[in-house]
Amino acid sequence: MSEASAPHAADRRELTAAQRNAVAELLRVSPVADELGRRFADAGHELHLVGGSVRDALLGRLGDDLDFCTDAHPDQTLRIVKGWAESIWETGREFGTIGCQRDGLRLEITTYRAEAYDQVSRNPVVEYGTSLTEDLRRRDFTINAMAVSLPAHRFTDPHGGLDDLAARVIRTPGTPAESFGDDPLRMLRAARFAAQLRFAVHPDVRAAMTSMAADLDRITAERIRDEFTKLLCGADPITGLRLLVDTGLADRFLPELTGLKLEIDEHAQHKDVYEHTLTVVANAVSYETDGCDFVLRMAALMHDVGKPATKAVGSDGRVSFHHHEVVGARLTKARMKAMRYPKDVTAQVVKLVGLHLRFYGYGRGEWTDSAVRRYVTDAGDLLARLHKLTRSDCTTRNRRKAAALAADYDALEERIARIAAEEDLARVRPDLDGNAIMELLGVPPGPIVGRAWKHLKELRLERGPLDRDEAEAELLRWAREEGVGG
Repeated sequence: MSEASAPHAADRRELTAAQRNAVAELLRVSPVADELGRRFADAGHELHLVGGSVRDALLGRLGDDLDFCTDAHPDQTLRIVKGWAESIWETGREFGTIGCQRDGLRLEITTYRAEAYDQVSRNPVVEYGTSLTEDLRRRDFTINAMAVSLPAHRFTDPHGGLDDLAARVIRTPGTPAESFGDDPLRMLRAARFAAQLRFAVHPDVRAAMTSMAADLDRITAERIRDEFTKLLCGADPITGLRLLVDTGLADRFLPELTGLKLEIDEHAQHKDVYEHTLTVVANAVSYETDGCDFVLRMAALMHDVGKPATKAVGSDGRVSFHHHEVVGARLTKARMKAMRYPKDVTAQVVKLVGLHLRFYGYGRGEWTDSAVRRYVTDAGDLLARLHKLTRSDCTTRNRRKAAALAADYDALEERIARIAAEEDLARVRPDLDGNAIMELLGVPPGPIVGRAWKHLKELRLERGPLDRDEAEAELLRWAREEGVGG
């Protein structure tokens, strides 16, 4: 069955299920994979399905992106797939990878690797290997170090990946120190796989992550960002986030998260703001309806990062964090910029962090229709996410208080719906456009028109829609007070 030792008796039932999953998944892709394997064999080369593709096949979740390894060099691979593949790309050629597509499957074929690192550079120096065993040993984790030969379907597992898959544990083929010394990003990948697969990290791996956390500084911000995004979008991001904090990895690229452990939540529902934050992230995940919403999850993670800098203790001993949403928005923007997130994604997360407290106080009956309009207008196209974030932020264990908050937010949403039905809240604009303003005031395009437009929009938010006569009268009144007009 495997080059690895026989599975433990207790694992046999699980391994049999895993193997059944693999057979079903491989049969689905076999027409293409086996045909490709025969082409390599005819050319005198080996081809193996490898890594994450084998792992996912065993888990019954193989996708349409398949990874292969081979003893053929890129030029030889190109000759083998030309005329067979529907399209070919060479973007990974410098790393020994040739990509192609066939029958709806994306195939990436990489020459056996024996990478060399100088322990300082941020990227590996690629050296081609000569054997499958050598290639599998250089891989990050045992569950990613299995291979299936094509077209023979011979299973190779020299490091016990199948046993680790059954035990749901993340372990390295060699020593963790050796693996992480080669590529420190693997420490972050361990946390990412824990979040994605709901696997435990082996104690030896965890110890190495802790002792070598500072080595993550060798890795570029972009590579860290990509792994962290996958972690946060995992099935169990809380496990991954705890690993980052407990091992010290978070200190290297997201210190605001660790900093929350020091702050006590003013409502005293939780041990600290850190625990509250993890609960809010979990709540946000529960509100998703169509896969991972990274913007929502990141806003939930960062919503209280302004608390450490704004903590104050009153004369009565109560703790407050006044304006922490403002400080938090600023810190979030700086951190996401440092991690090289796109500006549009960063702007959305920052806006949600800045708005996450706006709802509180609604239940006291102080909100006018004007306040509701401003809430909707300020949120813009993030309103649905703001609803989810605000509800996620309610983590009180007091059932009566939780029910009251939920009822208040239900009432706000119903009120928004009512006003939206009466007015076009999605596109709140002044009752007069720029052309009408210029015509009434007798002014050309310029700053005066902008100021008049802004005044009319504020009026629209405050009072709701005005008819044409009222809008014109208000514009002329404003113009007299400002001393403008023709």
